[in-house]
Amino acid sequence: MEYRVLEKVLEEIRLNKKTALATITNIKGSTPRKEGAMMMVMEDGTTFGTIGGGKLELVVTKWAKKCMEEGQTKTFNFKLTDEEGSLHMQCGGEADVFIKVFNPYNKLLIVGGGHIALKLYKLGKMLNFYTVVIEDREEFCNTDRFPEADELKFGNIEEILSEYPIDGNTYIVIVTRGHKHDETALKTVIDSKAKYIGMIGSSNKTKYVMDNLQREGISQEKFDKVYAPIGINLGGEAPEEIAFSIMSEILLVKNKGSLDHMKEIKGNKQER
Repeated sequence: MEYRVLEKVLEEIRLNKKTALATITNIKGSTPRKEGAMMMVMEDGTTFGTIGGGKLELVVTKWAKKCMEEGQTKTFNFKLTDEEGSLHMQCGGEADVFIKVFNPYNKLLIVGGGHIALKLYKLGKMLNFYTVVIEDREEFCNTDRFPEADELKFGNIEEILSEYPIDGNTYIVIVTRGHKHDETALKTVIDSKAKYIGMIGSSNKTKYVMDNLQREGISQEKFDKVYAPIGINLGGEAPEEIAFSIMSEILLVKNKGSLDHMKEIKGNKQER
């Protein structure tokens, strides 16, 4: 049974869904199940597998959901007796349950493989993003150019984006070789669940692209969530400086930050 629980957990991880695995690691006295029993818990409280049923599973499910909310892994001790502070069960023993939380990874989807894309890829890997490069030019989409990319997607950009799983932990940066390709990419992902969609280009270029898409029926409300022109105004025009300004904006969105100097924020918790 336990191997089926592990397979289910792995399936959820592959889908980039948050999940928790509850495992009995130590027992004393009489308990419903022995050490090694496992149960998977999803964010909505759905479970797979069993660690004994009844009150124990209800309480473990509650704590697993709380652990997922906090993104933390913890071990809990449960007394399966009828004493004060226990679960008021008749088993008479106690069990330690280790709850391991599998947090979804943050995915950086770079549409384009040019100079800025290369710098973005390096920053993305440094910041522990699952990094994907999408390109329709083979010479700009290969392991020599992007040796540590988690995924390289070579082919028709529109087709790749329309089929790629984009969730609320995905950050999309559109930096193709021209506004036509940028326009196609933006049109393809604008209805997605991505947490961040940014498109490179001047104010005139981005307005041109958005005007074209508006004529195709895309509402202004949808454009309001697009970061274009992209990045934070840090100054500088070199590819690495532009890439840094883009990643700064992504981190601002990801971490719900603010555009303030740390020296102006009283009581900040910045540490060495």
